[in-house]
Amino acid sequence: MPPVFAHGRLRLYLLKLLDEAPRHGYEVIRLLEERFQGLYAPSAGTVYPRLAKLEAEGLVTHATEGGRKVYSITDEGREELAGRRGELADLELEIRESVSELAAEIRDDVRGAAGKLRSEMRAAATENRSTTGPGTDDGARRATKDEMRRAQQEWKEQARRAKNESRRAREEAQTARRQAREAQDRARDEMQRIARQVQDQVQGHFARGDWPAAVREGLSELTAQLGGLASWDTAGRPRTEPDPAGGAPRWAEETAESGDPARDLERLLDRFRDDIRDAARDHGVTPAQLAEARSHLSTAAGRISALLRVGE
Repeated sequence: MPPVFAHGRLRLYLLKLLDEAPRHGYEVIRLLEERFQGLYAPSAGTVYPRLAKLEAEGLVTHATEGGRKVYSITDEGREELAGRRGELADLELEIRESVSELAAEIRDDVRGAAGKLRSEMRAAATENRSTTGPGTDDGARRATKDEMRRAQQEWKEQARRAKNESRRAREEAQTARRQAREAQDRARDEMQRIARQVQDQVQGHFARGDWPAAVREGLSELTAQLGGLASWDTAGRPRTEPDPAGGAPRWAEETAESGDPARDLERLLDRFRDDIRDAARDHGVTPAQLAEARSHLSTAAGRISALLRVGE
């Protein structure tokens, strides 16, 4: 098994393949072989026990079609896949890089084997000339040359295939890195837009001297926007399905106050934290989203702190 599938990550990739479409075990094995461009083919003894374990955990289910088990992902399986979306993106990139490394190793092995074969055939030709008579020397020499020619052609063909596979793997890895950079740029632009929007809302209330409403609506908007950002896909694009949160959280519209503003503020912060934690748990967090969220939270904390210091 390739190192990229260590620590249970083959389980994650099986869920990904079943999320794409229901598949039977043989098709899963074939797809894994295709993803590794023929350089790695898992055995049935590797794939089927893991599918059975996923089914026992309720992450996949199966139906029998034509005497074969066809596996499908369950809602619980999709939840686990969504929670590990960032890890899956890293795994895809590592698979491409692993294919490139395997192709390079095969190319080196082919070169070494071809060199060894040429040496052995030269030695055989020399020995043959010393042990055969004049009448058979020319025929042995021709046979040796033919064998060497065939071996060289086979080596060139194997080297060509390995070179093409290595080039494809490098191109796919470059594409994955480019897509990751584009996703980070899109997330950064979206966070900057969120920052401007929240700032405008907070400043409007602050200008009217209504700082409790400024804090409440600022946190509400921040919760809604960050929750939407967490639902972006791994390419850094908003998902097409509607947001189940349905907009701003309910606590943003509550106006009841206890008469103790400091205590009310603590409650707002607690509820804000709970909403963000739920969004992260439900949708997962990519490294790019984490970096942008940290930047925006820092900005929001600075502005709210400055707002509270006005009353000193």
